Amino acid sequence: MNRLERILFRCAVAVVLASRLGALAGAQERPNVLFISIDDLRNHLGCLGVEYAQTPHLDAFAEGGRIFTHHYVQVPTCGASRYALLRGNYPTEGAHRGNNAILRTRQQWAHRSLPAWFRQHGYRTLSLGKITHYPGGLAGRNWDEGPEELPGAWDRCWIPDSPWETAQAMMHGYANGVPRTRGKSPPWEAYDGPDKAYPDAWVARDAVETLQELAESEEPWFFAVGFFKPHLPFAAPKKYFDVHDPDRIPAPAVTARAKERGGWHGSGEFRGNYGHSGRDPEDDPDYARLMRHAYAAATTYVDAQVGRVLDAFDELALADNTVVVVWSDHGFLLGEHAIWGKHCLYEHALRAPLIFQYPGMTEPGKQSNAVVETVDVFPTLVDLCGLPAREGLDGRSLRPQLTDPDAASPKPALGFWRNHRTVRTERFRYIRYGSGDEQLYDYETDPDESRNLAGEPEFAETMRELREYLR
Repeated sequence: MNRLERILFRCAVAVVLASRLGALAGAQERPNVLFISIDDLRNHLGCLGVEYAQTPHLDAFAEGGRIFTHHYVQVPTCGASRYALLRGNYPTEGAHRGNNAILRTRQQWAHRSLPAWFRQHGYRTLSLGKITHYPGGLAGRNWDEGPEELPGAWDRCWIPDSPWETAQAMMHGYANGVPRTRGKSPPWEAYDGPDKAYPDAWVARDAVETLQELAESEEPWFFAVGFFKPHLPFAAPKKYFDVHDPDRIPAPAVTARAKERGGWHGSGEFRGNYGHSGRDPEDDPDYARLMRHAYAAATTYVDAQVGRVLDAFDELALADNTVVVVWSDHGFLLGEHAIWGKHCLYEHALRAPLIFQYPGMTEPGKQSNAVVETVDVFPTLVDLCGLPAREGLDGRSLRPQLTDPDAASPKPALGFWRNHRTVRTERFRYIRYGSGDEQLYDYETDPDESRNLAGEPEFAETMRELREYLR
């Protein structure tokens, strides 16, 4: 029985299982949690109607669960987005909005973080790969030494033993243990070799082995697995490049730099950390096509590694007592608004996949179009697992949307970057930059963000309401 057949079987018996999760939440034995994090994955999956996407494993997983088509992260950078996830709060202070947000503020909240809350309520907690900003959870030299990024939260926090000598080398790894040379290494690589030539295959191997161990556990567990791709460099085995026709990957509709101060940046991570041999996708269409192709290949590669974990999960018969979440920390612009990266408040930077699956879910496979946020994940998992509610969280449980995929959005989504702010409703995005410049986009008529409506008289009341919401 392949994975899709197993999913269809579970859907067929969903009526029998419909009350199981509620019963588990009230029982002494609580459901486990498998949390899968993917780095820099924009909302381009086959199950979301993206024709060129080759993401069969995530698509199959979504067919058995609930994918949120409009999930928004709080900050479009790795560390701060994960801060919001693990703390369950908006990044309202400057210290909350950078890649060291967890490290700089952990003393105030590590003991009340998402994994710590589960640990305090009888769960064994494990973190593999990149869950906090630093893979393996250590923030010192080469990310192999202390200080610990989130002390007291995990029973075990590690990266796999692999050809890459350090956690930092693994994070930006090239084939067969080669580390990045900052400013010189290329932003992509297609090595004609096996999956294990790149780091995520080693993460998947350890994840499968750990699930085999956890299948024998008598205590509930919270297992977080963090994959690296499609984060830069866009590196993957050549076979994942070969499944894509680069001419079928469309170019962005809007590639002009924003006129508003703060609306555009120079893609420093992409241009500064990697060598391009004099080429720039902004004025080289062939190079832009190559970068989009490489990102798609890296996405298909990580999809295959996630599939290995989910297949093992099914084979171990863990689905009847486990909540599974797939989440990405933010998206990535591939030339939209002349940006190659994240670090901005546009749709493709803040919108990212979020998929839940758990026993007894009603209408599995049906999408939810509700606007939801990363800060909603913490209270949702606490709710689904029957733990005591943790006071002070900014998010809301998504149980209503998980129960009824047509349930309305719980609230607008807030986004933060440096001294800029945005609010996303079901129809509009309003951005206010630190310069005072403003942008308003209407996604009903302009999904590509091609026309700033901030100065249009007919939208004056919308502007007033959204300004007030940000206050």
